Amino acid sequence: MHKYTSRMLLGSLLLIGVPIAHATNHFSIDTGANFSSGDYGGDTTTDIWSAPFTAAYRTDRWTLTLTVPYVHIRGSGSVIPGTGPVDNSNPLGRGLGDLLGGGSSSGGSTSRAATSASGFGDVVASAGYALLSSADRSFALDLTGKVKFGTADVNKGLGTGQNDYGLSVDSYKVLGKWTPFGGVGWMSYGSSPYIKLKNGMNANAGVDYRVAGNDHLGMYYSYRERISVGGATQSEVAAYWKHKFSHGFRLQSYALAGMANGSPDYGVGASLNYTF
Repeated sequence: MHKYTSRMLLGSLLLIGVPIAHATNHFSIDTGANFSSGDYGGDTTTDIWSAPFTAAYRTDRWTLTLTVPYVHIRGSGSVIPGTGPVDNSNPLGRGLGDLLGGGSSSGGSTSRAATSASGFGDVVASAGYALLSSADRSFALDLTGKVKFGTADVNKGLGTGQNDYGLSVDSYKVLGKWTPFGGVGWMSYGSSPYIKLKNGMNANAGVDYRVAGNDHLGMYYSYRERISVGGATQSEVAAYWKHKFSHGFRLQSYALAGMANGSPDYGVGASLNYTF
């Protein structure tokens, strides 16, 4: 599971164990900053910064979200934000980013070893429905559909240029101060003439602990099977801290460690969420 997916999972954790009383319909916004770094099994370290903005609308049963990230990446032209390492045969890629006016290379315009690019990433929209939910919101079973639109500049190596479609089932159960959670999902990845991808499964499992009324600590593990010939599985473990300043204002930070070549070696991030 890569950065965008991690951010969506972390965003959903903001509501675990903190039911919003008498709020049938509410709107929230979320923004933050993320950084990850890793060699993805190669010789070049790739650093990725992102600043996503997420808007969400929730009813008693539905959760609708839209995420628009701004991304800066420096490193291998074969690492795509949100996708991971792939075989990228695009003759432009980030290797010729300086000719496109949007990137730079430390080794000349044909170098693919250390290049950089910036711009808006792929827009992600999702719609979740609570198949089961207890009256006190201590238990839920959700079905979520997701579309990642291929809006990022493929010639800067910021995306694949193709749409991806996913479906997942997630659940949590509050047990006093402890809240175990987890889910499984499937994604249909779009292939381009330069990047060939196949469909893949993903899964996550973790636990949230309420330290005090306004503070939570948690850990989770996430996995995604290999989706490209030149790629690798993604395997990550992360720890997070959440703090509620008020009924509608929350802060969350996290740190993650990668355990497979499809994941960054490490990552950190923080986000602010405000619910109206």
